[in-house]
Amino acid sequence: MSIFVDEKTKVIVQGLTGGQGRFHGLRNRDYGTKVVAGVTPGKAGTDVDGIPVYDTVQEAVDKTGADASFVVVPPKAAPDAVRQAAAAGVRIIVSITEGIPMQDEVLLFNELKEKYPDTQLIGPNCPGVISPGKCNIGITAGEIAKPGGPVGIVSRSGTLTYQALYELTQAGIGQTTCVGIGGDPVPGTSFIDCLSRFQADPDTKAVIMIGEIGGSAEEQAAEYIKAEMNKPVVAYIAGVTAPPGKKMGHAGAIISGSSGTAQAKIEALEAAGAKVGQNPTEMADLMREVVARL
Repeated sequence: MSIFVDEKTKVIVQGLTGGQGRFHGLRNRDYGTKVVAGVTPGKAGTDVDGIPVYDTVQEAVDKTGADASFVVVPPKAAPDAVRQAAAAGVRIIVSITEGIPMQDEVLLFNELKEKYPDTQLIGPNCPGVISPGKCNIGITAGEIAKPGGPVGIVSRSGTLTYQALYELTQAGIGQTTCVGIGGDPVPGTSFIDCLSRFQADPDTKAVIMIGEIGGSAEEQAAEYIKAEMNKPVVAYIAGVTAPPGKKMGHAGAIISGSSGTAQAKIEALEAAGAKVGQNPTEMADLMREVVARL
């Protein structure tokens, strides 16, 4: 079983007529994702390679029955694009947009939680979500994923998301769903959101979790793993060599004092029973050992 999306998911692309929207939207469709419409104000009545374009999300949803949206618009427009999708009743919104100001993300996160509690925002600043062989929303290359499970993946890092998929696929290990939650300080989807769904999914037998320095999300996830999960978890924390006080890549990847260090996260995860690799390849090797015992 997939979490978040599957072969029945109907997707609209907000920004389909733009260069990036067209490129990734058509790649998602070519993968087999049901991309049913695009949304660009002022472009209603046109199409992109046969995909109809509407002026508003509400109109696109009414015409197609779409239940997911792929937001590919600039930072200034992205929060309102997400709001429009939520207001139209879209249940899964994937935003790959990076560079959204943190205060705008905070306002958006709280607004979604209060007004649209049934809407799940994945991102922003993330690669998206893929259920191999079923649905791909975002910028992940479907060629590196393998259908059939039994491993679920959740990651803050886009690049390491791809590496985890590729390493498992090369080893002949399939994936149920892979979620890139993004590295911004206020992600719409947390590690725990994904871990809880993997725990409830009968087809997911083990989980890879990829974290980074900065914040406390990994420590919170470790508490959840210890208290709620009976499935094996293999983890990797990026940024072991990062100097304190230096911003490293993502806006959320900054260490403050003793909080958010890679070592603290590794210790918390190991105390929760997770196996932690020292590098991405070792992480994959550990998962191969886990799968061999399933």
